[in-house]
Amino acid sequence: MNDLPPDLPRLRTLETWLSLALDDVRRAIAAAERRQAERQRGIEARLAPPEWLLEVGLNRDSPPVQVHVGGCWNSGKRHRGVSRDEALRALADGVKACGACRPDTELGFLEG
Repeated sequence: MNDLPPDLPRLRTLETWLSLALDDVRRAIAAAERRQAERQRGIEARLAPPEWLLEVGLNRDSPPVQVHVGGCWNSGKRHRGVSRDEALRALADGVKACGACRPDTELGFLEG
């Protein structure tokens, strides 16, 4: 590097400044690694999505509206996870199967 000062006092000052800057960078790296580890722990601790969803009506007393495969884009905001047996029971009771994800096909449900 040609642009370094020639005298010792300025070289020592530059060394000190670079050392402090390096400490700042190392602290920033450690903080980023902690955030990344926390994010990873959050991902690992996340519950698996339910396999089947039951879309419910506008109020808690209304009957279910549709059965969906878990993660269906068409499930709406008012749904709850159900077991395979509950999804089959709902279809057997006449709850409509979602036309987008076709849970009746996934479940092997045949009407009649």
